[in-house]
Amino acid sequence: MTDTPAEDFESEELFEHHRVEVDPGQQPLRVDKFLTNLIAHMSRSRLQLSAKAGYVRINGTPVKPNAKVKPGDVVTIELPQPVRKFELVPEPMDLDVLYEDGAVLVLNKPANLVVHPGNGNYTGTLIHGVVYHFLHGGVEGLPTTDRTGEVPRPGLVHRLDKDTTGIMVLGKTEHAMTSLSEQFFERTVERRYRALVWGDVAEDGTVTGHIGRHRRDRKLFQVFEHGEEGKHAVTHYRVIERLGPVTLVECKLETGRTHQIRVHMKHIGHPLFGDVQYGGNQAVRGVAGGKYTAFLNNCFGILPRQALHAQSLAFTHPETGEWLTFESDLPSDMVEVLAKWRSYLS
Repeated sequence: MTDTPAEDFESEELFEHHRVEVDPGQQPLRVDKFLTNLIAHMSRSRLQLSAKAGYVRINGTPVKPNAKVKPGDVVTIELPQPVRKFELVPEPMDLDVLYEDGAVLVLNKPANLVVHPGNGNYTGTLIHGVVYHFLHGGVEGLPTTDRTGEVPRPGLVHRLDKDTTGIMVLGKTEHAMTSLSEQFFERTVERRYRALVWGDVAEDGTVTGHIGRHRRDRKLFQVFEHGEEGKHAVTHYRVIERLGPVTLVECKLETGRTHQIRVHMKHIGHPLFGDVQYGGNQAVRGVAGGKYTAFLNNCFGILPRQALHAQSLAFTHPETGEWLTFESDLPSDMVEVLAKWRSYLS
């Protein structure tokens, strides 16, 4: 990136690459530090260069790297090159549809499936399959193209990690998408997850801690206890079943941050079983030994991912106002591993 003088930026045509609305509870923080916590694949030094070149703006005004963000601000990064657009080619996919009408689509996502196209995932995502479903098997009357003749983009209002299974809802109209987005923002949607975590969880509890990009590894997230960095996040959890070195818990999300349950449970010393990114794919608890090691390796082979399942989702239907609740059974890999733990401890 060239370090274009800030006074010359108005002569360039700029394209918005990132837009972040500052949370109401955000404490004053340098804009470069604030954005570093939220944007992947962009270092603080690169953000500082972008700001010096006039590409970082707060409420539309170019700012220096040390400018402070405050609650309610809109922070954007606008660069000379256009945003790369992904061609959304419909792809046939076996979707587990739980409910569908003209406004919403509720489905059960399997493991090893990326939700939305992005860097490194240009094909084979859930959205590619959803678009195909809309065109070939969706509810009758759904528009198949917009006014430009392009394939419609499904209305994502939340996501699940690639290897997290369970229930998702998508809006099929502008009104539905807006309504669902507002419900997620206002925290009136109820989301409950089942997670197998390391350790004997002492009692039910709540984890409160800001979550932001990890300072050293930009693909990971971490808890910032003092609240200066990251975004406010709250996870409630309760014990379902104790299985010696591991515990099956239910997690209820009050907020919806990336990797929230995985990061919060690791933060309190209970990483998710099998979670490669957050240290759950090795013996965290239990007495080391040949039999135990062989048992764990067998479990990790059955469940080569974090043991996390979005089991229930409830929301208000955007059109009818009806309160809808959906449930999803645990996936077979989690069921099998739980059975093995019970058998191992018997």
